[in-house]
Amino acid sequence: MVFIGIEIGGTKLQLVAGDETGVILDRRRLAVESTAGGEGIRAQIAAALPELIERHRPRAVAVGFGGPVDWRTGRIECSHQVAGWHGFGLGDWLRGMLPAGVPVYVDNDANVAALGEACFGAGRGFDPVFWINMGSGIGGGLVVAGALYHGAIPGEAEIGHLRLDRDGTTLEQRCSGWAVDARIRAAAQREPAGVLAGLTRTLQRGEARVLAAAVAAGDAQASRILAEVAEDLAFALSHAVQLFHPRVIVVGGGLSLVGEPLRGAVASVLPRFVMDSFQPGPEVRLAGLGEDSVPVGALALAASRSRLDAGA
Repeated sequence: MVFIGIEIGGTKLQLVAGDETGVILDRRRLAVESTAGGEGIRAQIAAALPELIERHRPRAVAVGFGGPVDWRTGRIECSHQVAGWHGFGLGDWLRGMLPAGVPVYVDNDANVAALGEACFGAGRGFDPVFWINMGSGIGGGLVVAGALYHGAIPGEAEIGHLRLDRDGTTLEQRCSGWAVDARIRAAAQREPAGVLAGLTRTLQRGEARVLAAAVAAGDAQASRILAEVAEDLAFALSHAVQLFHPRVIVVGGGLSLVGEPLRGAVASVLPRFVMDSFQPGPEVRLAGLGEDSVPVGALALAASRSRLDAGA
């Protein structure tokens, strides 16, 4: 049985065909031009999807969308990164391109990634699983007993918007990829002869990708940035631990590519903020599916929801 999973993000669009075990059989990956807005992304989907449908005859389609959604209806509440999505009925629009009777399921991309990691990635075998995505923004998702936790519409587990102080500073403002990029640029300007300046001199954006190399080279500024990010992240995650007591926290997204230095720093700091009876706290793991957390999660969502619907 084949399903189609779609990832709609602020920088990339992925359409995959795969099975209920999370194996991707076919893929279309496209860059998103944010200035073209939601209409531009929909044009890309409309051009790529029919071929996948014709080739694979999917049993169901599921979408991980980069923003708040009404998962019951497939209606988009908004996109924080790309204009032209507010109030759009994505589920109905996609159903118009599918054979009659093929269901469509739409959920937030962080939720979908959480499901992918819980079923087939670093969270497999753990329950509950808490996911945090550290990309251009920061999102979260919670999987309990193999199913997504849903709060009141239009969102849940939005850890990126958790306040770090009473002035309203959010985790996303401090630890998103864009925030870390800005901190690295500022550090490079302060020390133009330093390691960070040398590693970022030819970069136009995405400076966070050099953080691990700078730390490995012994750069003091890079080590300080990493320590500050890890402490802010651990403090925010401690709230999720106190509320949900997950067995594992899975860290994904572009910033997670810093790798073990980031994971290890968060794991070492987290117990400081966790209540005594929950010590030593959950295991902290890096995403096991890499950039496929969302599309594989979409396959898992399509398979699980279609099974439930069939049973109903």
